[in-house]
Amino acid sequence: MDPEVVSNFLSEQRENAPEDLQQPFLTIEDYWDRKLWHQLTDVLVDFFNSAASAQQRLPLFRHFILSFAEKINQLKFVSLGLLAASQCSDDQERLSFLGDLATKVNKPVSQDAYVYALAAVADVKLRVQDFAGARKDLDTAESILDNFDSVETEVHAAFYRTNASYYQAKAEFGSYYKNALLYLACIDLKTLTLEDAQSRAYDLSIAALVSDSIYNFGELLLHPILDSLSNTQHSWLRDLLFAFNRGDLNAYNVLEVNIAKAPLLNEHKEFLWQKISLSALTEAVFRRPPHDRAMTFKTISQETKVQPNEIEILIMKALSLGLLKGSIDQVAEIARINWVQPKVLDMKQIDNMRVRLKDWDSSVNNLGNWIEGVGKDVWAA
Repeated sequence: MDPEVVSNFLSEQRENAPEDLQQPFLTIEDYWDRKLWHQLTDVLVDFFNSAASAQQRLPLFRHFILSFAEKINQLKFVSLGLLAASQCSDDQERLSFLGDLATKVNKPVSQDAYVYALAAVADVKLRVQDFAGARKDLDTAESILDNFDSVETEVHAAFYRTNASYYQAKAEFGSYYKNALLYLACIDLKTLTLEDAQSRAYDLSIAALVSDSIYNFGELLLHPILDSLSNTQHSWLRDLLFAFNRGDLNAYNVLEVNIAKAPLLNEHKEFLWQKISLSALTEAVFRRPPHDRAMTFKTISQETKVQPNEIEILIMKALSLGLLKGSIDQVAEIARINWVQPKVLDMKQIDNMRVRLKDWDSSVNNLGNWIEGVGKDVWAA
């Protein structure tokens, strides 16, 4: 590009900029004139991240940055493009803009930038309800990511965020839950606003509860984002998750009145009862020592509040989901359990384990004393 044309363009943009943003234009022109591409890129990123620069992002990107796009870091180039795209007049213009951006960086040496741009394209396609197009872009991005040994976390974050949005829109709660947690693992939670953190915690909680593939909420229960629901109108949802985790039927009965507040939970009310019953079953097994896990159907019915004629189905469901391992004696109506799926424990459950360990320690001591008494001189103390 003609240096005089660039100088005139930047002068015009500087005059139109707010007073506190006029100085960066002099720096931008200086770095461009000296071909200091790295420094120029950093100044532009800082400028574009300023809220006051909104009106000038598109002109600068189209008439200035594109002229030296191949000379700068392609990931930062896409970042500038995404900030510029936020100023497009509508989603159709934004989709066209981002599509051109993705095409420009679709080169063997800049596949990470291509994935970053593709995720943004897919995000806009979701907003215009082009789900098939979004899925195609996300599948392409995922296949590229699978071949990377390492990639910047912002690229992974963009992919997981958009992938989670896709699964949420398609009501695929298990996949949404997984991708939403992976997204949170890629970002600094401090960058989220309180409203965004609460919204994501709410959506994750709902997905965990209504998903037919998630029966262990450990990752979410331990995640600090869940604390954003404390002392809010949705704090009951956090309490409900912990009630499910410990199979607490009494707590569930108390919190059940809140389910009507969440349409998705209300739609899955019958399934939620089945899920809390399974949790109550696994908790009942977990509380027992390994040598005492042969449980009659009657005992299970009493602990899970499930009708006696439905107990066998409940146990078979738990076995098929991998929550328990064992066998059923249909004639004697006894379930013999030899393994229960590990899960996150709250303080009450940890205290129960402490009591069990003390009982075990006492039993070992008693056995030792008995052997010593019976063995007498043969026993080597």
